[in-house]
Amino acid sequence: MEKLKQDRLNEDEPVISISDLYKSFGDLQVLRGIDLKLFKGENVAILGKSGSGKSVLIKIIVGLLKPDKGEVFVMDKQVDNLNQRELDKLRLQIGFSFQNSALYDSMNVYQNLAFPLTMNVQNLPKNEVDNAVEEVLDAVGLKDKINQMPSDLSGGQRKRIGIARTLILKPKIMLYDEPTSGLDPITSSEIIELINEVQQQYNTSSIIITHDLTCAKNTSNRIALLFEGKFLKVGKFEEVFVGNDEQLNGFYNYNFIQ
Repeated sequence: MEKLKQDRLNEDEPVISISDLYKSFGDLQVLRGIDLKLFKGENVAILGKSGSGKSVLIKIIVGLLKPDKGEVFVMDKQVDNLNQRELDKLRLQIGFSFQNSALYDSMNVYQNLAFPLTMNVQNLPKNEVDNAVEEVLDAVGLKDKINQMPSDLSGGQRKRIGIARTLILKPKIMLYDEPTSGLDPITSSEIIELINEVQQQYNTSSIIITHDLTCAKNTSNRIALLFEGKFLKVGKFEEVFVGNDEQLNGFYNYNFIQ
């Protein structure tokens, strides 16, 4: 898997470029000079404790928050310079897999998956909607759940359906928010495998927000460790977790030794 990931990586084509990014809320400094590039075909895992600024960074990337200073380019567009129509168009190229899956409880699986497609693509024939739903359900291995309600699904199945819903618009960028949170080890391994399969099958570029080092290690080309609003280190897993830095070692030990 590692060799295949590296072969697909194109470091001449950043799809997200962040430079000198700052964000505060009153006296609270959340981001204090962030620099990061996400390249085409790459997965980057952003690690950090709760409150370290991971969610704020994602909200700035998708234009839900404006930075105090710095620049964020997504698909060569400076996000905070876009008007609402341009921002909506850009967001169609970004799939966001929420931590809680964010499925509509009143809709079955088919309806949950068809909804973003019918909302964003006008006059789409029903057979094309059906084919698109079946394709993404097949991609996440849950074609047999098409008529199930979210309440009938396990936590891992809801995560898979949530990912399928983001894939139905064929995004170029995927944002995963704590994809293995609350899952048992076996189900977590299945979600990790699915993230890798999505990267290969759909040629997505992804940011994976997580505090799970097993997930980060097995899904990412690079890891960025966010601490007190700055990246302590950015690189491959074995490059980041090397040496005797107490902050890094404490994070590693919390995941792998407890």
